[in-house]
Amino acid sequence: MNKFILRQSLLLFLTAVIWGIAFVAQSAGMDYVGPFTYNGARCILGGLVLLPCIVILDMIQGERKADIRQETSITQSQTTGEPAKNGRELLIGGLCCGVILFAASNFQQFGIQYTSVGKAGFITAMYILLVPVMGLFVHKKVGIKVWIGVVFAVCGLYLLCMTNGIKLEKGDTLVLVCAFIFSLHILVIDYFSPKVDGVRMSCIQFWVCGILSLVCGFLFEEPDFGSIIAAWQPVCYGGIMSCGVAYTLQIIGQKGMNPTVASLILSLESVVSVVAGFLILHQAMSRRELLGCCFMVVAIVLAQLPNRSRKCMIEED
Repeated sequence: MNKFILRQSLLLFLTAVIWGIAFVAQSAGMDYVGPFTYNGARCILGGLVLLPCIVILDMIQGERKADIRQETSITQSQTTGEPAKNGRELLIGGLCCGVILFAASNFQQFGIQYTSVGKAGFITAMYILLVPVMGLFVHKKVGIKVWIGVVFAVCGLYLLCMTNGIKLEKGDTLVLVCAFIFSLHILVIDYFSPKVDGVRMSCIQFWVCGILSLVCGFLFEEPDFGSIIAAWQPVCYGGIMSCGVAYTLQIIGQKGMNPTVASLILSLESVVSVVAGFLILHQAMSRRELLGCCFMVVAIVLAQLPNRSRKCMIEED
């Protein structure tokens, strides 16, 4: 492994660690404020953190963009039309992602109130399997490894969640719905990200999610500034570290990396959530639940394994 791949892998692993510990922060935040208020505060903070990140990234890429513009010959009409088009798509993409993130994050936040952070982390990681399956509706093929992974995931979910016969607990159900919505979130990002700036779209989605969450907080909860201040530690971690820092590290870490390998490293957040829940919140898991986690790990790995191309198989023969 060369130094570049090692560095990028470490950045992605650090991202997974930050996201895994974020489940603990989300659980701790419920001791002070309601789910809507917590998500609203941390997303607004995350949006604020990304503003200087956008400026810094623009400064770094400024010279390169200037060189590309000088070397590329384009007409004046194309120059004036393209920014408007990208601006509209950026706004539409940010609004769509923000609304979906609002639904997913709040289902997750309500679910964490009724289940452990370890189980929440593994159930949320189901999006890695759900994305290719949901891709069937947009005519994307799904390999046999993904279907085998789905079988392992179902077994893992049964061991993790069905502790009382075949009854799905309330918290696990809410987090499972969150995983489905996060799958839709990833597909929407996949559609818009090639067309717009990813960091800007993320900033818009955080503001949209934060504003919608705060509106619901004032409607259905009783938020007060004192409670938010009392929850400053989990709010700051969720906003600064999970939203701002981790997202930026993900953008940097994925550059030049195989997306399959990157997704696999990022999925380790589910393992980190179990360890963090045990070390920080002292939430122990039974042997049955740990076995379910093992099934989930196998499912995630299977879903991310690349298929051997026909060309490679011919060369080996």
